[in-house]
Amino acid sequence: MMTPSIQAFFDTATATVTYVVHEGEGGACAIIDSVLDYDPKSGRTATTSADKVIAFVREHGLQCRWLLETHAHADHLSAAPYLQQQLGGNVAIGAAIQAVQRAFAEVYHRDGAAADGSQFDQLFAPDQVFHIGALQVRALHVPGHTPADLAYQIGDAVFVGDTLFMPDVGSARCDFPGGSAALLYRSAQRLLSLPPSTRLFMCHDYPPAGREARWETTVAEQRASNIHLHDGVTEEQFVALRTGRDATLDMPTLILPAIQVNINAGKLPEPEENGVRYLKIPLNAL
Repeated sequence: MMTPSIQAFFDTATATVTYVVHEGEGGACAIIDSVLDYDPKSGRTATTSADKVIAFVREHGLQCRWLLETHAHADHLSAAPYLQQQLGGNVAIGAAIQAVQRAFAEVYHRDGAAADGSQFDQLFAPDQVFHIGALQVRALHVPGHTPADLAYQIGDAVFVGDTLFMPDVGSARCDFPGGSAALLYRSAQRLLSLPPSTRLFMCHDYPPAGREARWETTVAEQRASNIHLHDGVTEEQFVALRTGRDATLDMPTLILPAIQVNINAGKLPEPEENGVRYLKIPLNAL
């Protein structure tokens, strides 16, 4: 089993961590959960965050094989199409993205839009194995936050997406269409049943006051001190806690622009006759 090399990029605007996972200098790499900068006040996009990733990949002579999404994010727009244009690679997500596309078809009135995942280059079945060069990857299906969440297990590292957060933050919300606190509990238990030394890499960090952002922990640390999912918490207890907490949360600031882009593999809407692209914001639909 090879140990992957990992470089993290933390986007402070969305608290998202993008990862470049690679074999080593000059080897194959994958980019996990990329960010396209988007200012909701002006409607402007930018590639500042993605360009940092591109610079790292080129500096180290890496060959991009995959642009991996852990799920269709509600808090940022994916930069996968831009990275693919610059670096190559296949855009991939879990096969259950079809359920998310169907769930939001009515919200966005997407008559005629494909809800079969065909916007992506690759859909991974649960536990499907693939490779980043010589690195073996297993796509673990970990539904709960959404029906389509995947965690990517690469050697002793697992990129958990929106299942677990750092131990002092807890777990991801489950109140989006198709979400389930019971399923999230079971998905988390699957991750926490891995060897104690397994490294877990978060998709986000929302640090409490006084703590710097962090995104790497271990199974042992999570089992000992995760505020929602430490050892001894039952499914019934977690569901009650998670459901009660979710009822108090506002929708993410970028959910309406982000979901419509991300269920389309990060592709922005086509320009209209005047050359301008337009996002669709449904009123009173959530």
